[in-house]
Amino acid sequence: MKVLVFGGCGFIGSHLVDTLLANGHAVRVFSRSYELYRPPLPEVEYILGDFGNRGLVSSAVKDIDIVFNLISTTVPKTSNDDPIFDITSNVLETLHLLEACVKEKVGRIVFISSGGTVYGIPEKLPVDEECRTDPICSYGIVKLTIEKYLYLFKKLHGLDYKIIRPSNPYGPRQNPNNIQGAVSVFLGKILQQLPITIWGNGSIARDYLYIDDLVDGIYRAAFDDSEQGIFNFGSGRGSSLNQLISLIKEITQTDTEVIYKEHRSFDVPELVLDTTKARAMLHWNPKTALPDGLRATWEALRRTSLH
Repeated sequence: MKVLVFGGCGFIGSHLVDTLLANGHAVRVFSRSYELYRPPLPEVEYILGDFGNRGLVSSAVKDIDIVFNLISTTVPKTSNDDPIFDITSNVLETLHLLEACVKEKVGRIVFISSGGTVYGIPEKLPVDEECRTDPICSYGIVKLTIEKYLYLFKKLHGLDYKIIRPSNPYGPRQNPNNIQGAVSVFLGKILQQLPITIWGNGSIARDYLYIDDLVDGIYRAAFDDSEQGIFNFGSGRGSSLNQLISLIKEITQTDTEVIYKEHRSFDVPELVLDTTKARAMLHWNPKTALPDGLRATWEALRRTSLH
């Protein structure tokens, strides 16, 4: 099949591209720039441009069977600062993408949503796909809005879709200089011999999922023929920030200073995803234990720093 990956040069996108190529698909990537950690792949067709360039987006979807949309112009931390920008740059441009997909008769769109923000403060743990969705940040509201439009476009135009709600992905090629991605940020600080900053007392718990396991889930969902449209992907286990730091210190054999700052209002206290549906429908199962994933991420980061 011919597939198009919006955001294919990013952390998740680059690993997804590897999996798509390994399975024999013709891959086109739409991104603002090339990958940070690798040169362009000779077997990939690249289109460099802004998601807001509607003419370029329309031309990119021509002759495509499946579109993967991994683009987001915001992160949870910044989304509440300017909700109007969040809406215009994500929702409106995604609507244009959906219209282009309908026009070009794209078979399916796979949207990477957010398992960490669309549910808000959960009523129960672990959180399954049927749980209430009450986001407490604009990022989550925008992701949920796009999910609803996907449902609408299927009803109105027959555009098939799959929605991926991942937990907290981590692994090699995740930028340690970003403002999200606790694992890579913490490891990056250790590599630079800088203190780690924690918002709150470190009790916030998240479900950390290794990138290979997430991409395996995305791929399985993308080619799933069932009527199921939404899938959670997570490890099914929660780890507090304090527990994560303890593991990281053990793996890196360091005793980095940890600075605790005031709790942030948009941080959900604890979130662990229920992945029963993905396990049953897609025969998916995460294979990488957190210590093993942390070790692989640390080694990859160290190798990168040597070049």
